[in-house]
Amino acid sequence: MHITVSIAQLDVIEAEPERNLERGFAMIAEAARRGADLVCFPELWTTGLDWNRNRQLAAGHASAIEAMAAQAARNAIWISSPMLRLSADGALHNSSFLFAPDGAQAACYDKIHLFSPLHEDRCISAGSSLCVAETPWGQTGLSVCYDLRFPELFRACALRGAVLQICSAAFPHPRQEHWRVLARARAIENQFFMLAVNRVGSEHTGAQGNISFCGSSAVIDPWGTALAEAGEQECLLTARIDIDQCAAARSAIPVLRDRRPETYET
Repeated sequence: MHITVSIAQLDVIEAEPERNLERGFAMIAEAARRGADLVCFPELWTTGLDWNRNRQLAAGHASAIEAMAAQAARNAIWISSPMLRLSADGALHNSSFLFAPDGAQAACYDKIHLFSPLHEDRCISAGSSLCVAETPWGQTGLSVCYDLRFPELFRACALRGAVLQICSAAFPHPRQEHWRVLARARAIENQFFMLAVNRVGSEHTGAQGNISFCGSSAVIDPWGTALAEAGEQECLLTARIDIDQCAAARSAIPVLRDRRPETYET
């Protein structure tokens, strides 16, 4: 089965959700014009990473979630959109939403691994469960940024049947090679497609100072080959992929079948 995927590699405007949404809507429309079945956005692309300001923005951010659902329906396209989510108990989450082409919310993943060096764990409530969503092309896993350093999460998604994994991120310099190598490793070891969705530009984040993001978004096949890869400029990256390559890779080298989990306990 072939599908077309697009990655919106954005230079996020800090604490300006309306302006970011307007630019995102244009990219969604362009992805639909290109015939994309799915378009993916980077981590917290509507707000940026300033935790104090994000707490203030979160209360009104439900309208942004509704707007993205409406865009999915208007353009008849699947959308992966990581955004702030304020739960009923007042907890703030770094979430990744998946909207179906009819505007329905197909999935919502709350980021499990919070990036303590940037004090995310002090301001965001961690998720507690994996998310693998059913889509027309097969099971699709959701993950966010720092999750990439925890291979257990990706293996668990593969064992739940994921053939495509979306990792939306705000991955900075000087760790560009970490981003590139880890995204390929996750694809190779789990024999699924990786959509590695990163942002570009820079942002001032308090104690960490000015952070520059490394881009390098990529569509990676189950063998670790980048079918399309961006540089460090804002762009819409599009590629056509053959989901059946997952089954072929898993048949050729049956990694998932040959696991011996009983030996892995420490």
